[in-house]
Amino acid sequence: QVQLVESGGGLVQAGGSLRLSCVASGIIFSIDHMAWYRQAPGKQRELVARISSGGTTKYADSVKGRFTISRNNAKNIVYLQMNSLKPEDTAAYYCNADGYYSGRSYDSWGQGTQVTVSS
Repeated sequence: QVQLVESGGGLVQAGGSLRLSCVASGIIFSIDHMAWYRQAPGKQRELVARISSGGTTKYADSVKGRFTISRNNAKNIVYLQMNSLKPEDTAAYYCNADGYYSGRSYDSWGQGTQVTVSS
């Protein structure tokens, strides 16, 4: 229904910055929220940031003031600008999209991109 492809992960020193991108394809007109989640080894997947089709944003407390989520609806891309990175931000980051189509809700995931922050 909706396919998501992330890019932009990598290795960065603490205090540095990275920008993740997620390109959506498929029934993109049906997308409601787009979000970034992350999962560190041995931990549960957690919400990092979410943005609605209208631009309303929500952030995890741990990233407020450091990360910014934005969305280019014309290009079907969602970004996560990550500044002042910390070693505890190290995780696989996943793009997520949810919405409704043909009377059904859906929840789509990308394959993930690794972010590693060295101390």
